[in-house]
Amino acid sequence: MSQTTNVRKVDKVVIRFSGDSGDGMQLVGNIFSDVSAGEGNMISTFPDYPAEIRAPQGSLSGVSGFQVSVGKEVHTPGDKADVLVAMNPAALKTNLRHLKPGGIIICDSDSFTESNLKKALYATNDPIAELNIDPDRIMLVPMTTLLKNTLSDSGLDNKSIMKCKNMLALGLVCWLFDRPVDKVLAKLKAKFAKKPAIYEANEKVIYAGWDYGHNTHASMPTYRIESDEAKPGVYTDINGNTATAWGLIMASEKSGRPLFLGSYPITPATDILHELAKRKDLGVKACQMEDEIAGVCSAIGASYGGHLAVTTTSGPGLALKSEGIGLAVMAELPLVVVDVQRGGPSTGLPTKTEQTDLMQALYGRNGESPLCVVAATSPTDCFNMAFEAARIAVEHMTPVILLTDAYIANGSSAWRIPDENDFPEIKPNYVPGDALEAGWKPYLRDDKTKVRYWAIPGTEGAMHRVGGLEKDFNTSVISTDGHNHELMVKTRREKIARIADDIPLLEIEGDPGADTVLVGWGGTYGHLLSASAELAASGIPVALAQFRYINPMPANAIETLKNYKRIIVAELNTGMFADYLQMHLPGKEILRINKIEGQPFMVNEITEGVKKFISEK
Repeated sequence: MSQTTNVRKVDKVVIRFSGDSGDGMQLVGNIFSDVSAGEGNMISTFPDYPAEIRAPQGSLSGVSGFQVSVGKEVHTPGDKADVLVAMNPAALKTNLRHLKPGGIIICDSDSFTESNLKKALYATNDPIAELNIDPDRIMLVPMTTLLKNTLSDSGLDNKSIMKCKNMLALGLVCWLFDRPVDKVLAKLKAKFAKKPAIYEANEKVIYAGWDYGHNTHASMPTYRIESDEAKPGVYTDINGNTATAWGLIMASEKSGRPLFLGSYPITPATDILHELAKRKDLGVKACQMEDEIAGVCSAIGASYGGHLAVTTTSGPGLALKSEGIGLAVMAELPLVVVDVQRGGPSTGLPTKTEQTDLMQALYGRNGESPLCVVAATSPTDCFNMAFEAARIAVEHMTPVILLTDAYIANGSSAWRIPDENDFPEIKPNYVPGDALEAGWKPYLRDDKTKVRYWAIPGTEGAMHRVGGLEKDFNTSVISTDGHNHELMVKTRREKIARIADDIPLLEIEGDPGADTVLVGWGGTYGHLLSASAELAASGIPVALAQFRYINPMPANAIETLKNYKRIIVAELNTGMFADYLQMHLPGKEILRINKIEGQPFMVNEITEGVKKFISEK
């Protein structure tokens, strides 16, 4: 395969793959992303799934998308794509709005049949003219014809042949962006290790796509994507759900407690269960329970038995788990609850992203039920915050809710695999020996942290019961005394508040001298970081404060925010975190940028919102 010499260098590029939900766009996008991460590029991906499980083939509602930004200083999947790959007329029609002016389109011309155009609701038989597409910006590739010619002697049936069409598009995109085909093939070889005939067919098709681009469009430049200077190490791309699972495994190793997951499948959290179910080799016990309530209750039982206990869910499941979580609050047992947020209420938008579970996480239980709430900021940060959620749960004997969301859980970023020594030892708050000798009771506490001790069953002298009824502060027996109840409620609350002494201070990024601070939490970080950089470049100084610790907040958070003239909170809900901050900042106006469309922010939505507030008196 000869190499083209007409190569242009670019700092970053955004590509959007789109087609029917069965066209393999997620697979193609993931392989391209993984190879790019291996080349040293920063990446950020956004899998955009259709809401329907299997909409009619070729229909507008069945289009699946995968957008990836690759290059230097990449923090988001990009507002608009430089290149759109559309496998059929429906994909072209629904995704054209995601293409930059002057962007390139790669489309399967064989798909422009009368039937497909009708299903995609075109008014004419000329989609290029109807959509007002510049003919010079579209590569009409006869993918189906080329595919069948390439695999005519493969021995595969027509259905199997058509499943390879996505690899033709991948080969073409690899040519366009100078991606190493051998590394793409290595990924495919691993995927189809037990199906050599399928691998060989896909290998031929990858080369056919590459050759088509090279031979037919030799006059069109290809692009070499620049890389940031990376810290030495092994890099891969990783999505948020996988990173969450691996972070929990690391926490199990560092705490010396076996990992137990009691969970029930729910979009978009199920992949954490899938990933942990594979890790029996690391001592992980992953149990698919019959429902959400059984999931949390099995985890509470495992926690009582001395495990690092986890349950995973999304918003509807968090609602069902609320009573069980309240039991863990009352019994003061370590428990990690991972909530991968999606659009609601009720079933809502299962495949779309939102940040609308915040108030449920903070307050969604009966009685005074304080617990710790943390949030991951990116796919790779899911590893760090899963580890941190487990550390806090075990060391402070409390349930911890880790909030991620569909955007960062399904999306991926380039990740440097960390060294084990990069993470601290987790120190369970075991019952000290002298306490056992002095007549230990289950609700005796550490004076400094107010944390009760963890008595693993089988510990000599530590036989005990805990449960959902209130206990006496001193004797630990059941108590209905009002004064004791108030003392226990305040003690549990104080225990959570003192976690602030054990978490990092809030860091301010951007311009330290700005009088405006842009505030976010969780998975909006990449968009807010990019927005603050764009605003600074346009002469508008803005500071950025992104919260990962929500309850308790970092010890310096409120005093730090008080220093700013203008506080603007951007979040994917109607203003939940803004309301939460307002409680702590009475008299201070909290400005808001909100989006509730099931999609992540566009960077320009944030920059325009900030400019609007700054221009107002």
